[in-house]
Amino acid sequence: MIVAFIKENHHLMSVLLGIGFGILSRLLMLKTDYRQYPTYPHGSIIHVSLGVIAAALGAVAVPALFNKDYTAITFLTLAAQQFRDVRKMERDTLTKIDSMELVGRGSTYIEGIAMVFEGRNYLVIMTALLTTLFAILLNLWFGVAAGLLSLVIVYKLKSGKSISHIAEVTISDIRIDGPDLFVSDIYIMNVGLKSNQAIIAERGLGFILTPINPNAKVTLCNLGQRQAILYDLATILGVYRDDGEPALIPMAKLDMKDGRLAIFILPQERDSTKGRDVILRAPIMESAVRMPTEAPVNKKEAETNG
Repeated sequence: MIVAFIKENHHLMSVLLGIGFGILSRLLMLKTDYRQYPTYPHGSIIHVSLGVIAAALGAVAVPALFNKDYTAITFLTLAAQQFRDVRKMERDTLTKIDSMELVGRGSTYIEGIAMVFEGRNYLVIMTALLTTLFAILLNLWFGVAAGLLSLVIVYKLKSGKSISHIAEVTISDIRIDGPDLFVSDIYIMNVGLKSNQAIIAERGLGFILTPINPNAKVTLCNLGQRQAILYDLATILGVYRDDGEPALIPMAKLDMKDGRLAIFILPQERDSTKGRDVILRAPIMESAVRMPTEAPVNKKEAETNG
C-alpha cells in the first residue's frame, strides 16, 4: 500500500525529499558559536525559516520545469533578490550592534558574515534542487544519494581558511621604553600615563604573526583582517578596558620592513597559549585576501629570474 502510494505520488515524494535535505543542509550550517551570532533562539528561528523557504523553492522548481512551467525560473530570481535583502538586513543589524562593542568586528568582518548568510541559502537551494532532480529522473534512492553527497559538499564549504594557513604565530614579550610600547621590536603606540604603563606591564600579551608568502603579507596588511583577529581575541579571552580608555585598546601594527604583524591586547584571561590558538583559528576575511603573485607582471618577473 505504501509502495503504491509512493509510485502514484512520485513527484510529491521527490519534492518532500528535496525539502527535507535542504532543511538538513541549513541546520548543518547553522551554528551559534563564541560570537553568539545568530542569537539563540530567535536569530536561529529566522535563519531556519529562510532555509525552509529556500529548500521549498529549490525542490518545487524541478517538477515545474518538467511540466514546462518556465515561470519557476522567475521565482528563483525573486528568491535571489530576497536573499540579497537578507544580506543587507544582516549587515545593518551587525553594524548597529558593533557600535556597542568594546572591541568591534569591523566592516570587513560584518560584510563577511552577511555574505556567508546569503551564500548559505543558495547552498540550500542547490541541495534541494539536486535531490529532487535525481529522485524524479531516477528514483528516490538516487535522490537520497544525491542529497547525502550535497550535504558532504555543504559541510566542506561551511568554513573557509584560517590564519594558520597564511602565517606563523609566536608569543612575544611586551616592552615599554619610556612612553613607547613595543611588542618585540615592533612599535605599537605611545603610553604617557604611568598607571596605564603599570597595567600594560602586568596584564599585556603580545604576539607576532609572520606571513609565509607575499600573498599572506598583503592579506595581513588589510585593516579589516587585523580587526577580525583583535575581535576574536577580545571575545574569547575578554578585554581589560572600559569605554573611553584609548590607551588600553587592543592594537595590531605592521613592521614596515618585513611585513610581520604585531598584536597587543590586555585580556581578562591572561593565557598566552590560548591566545596563540585563537589567532591561528581566526578566519581569513574573503574581502581581505590579496594574491599579488598571480598578477601577470609578477609571473613574468618570476620567469625572467628563473
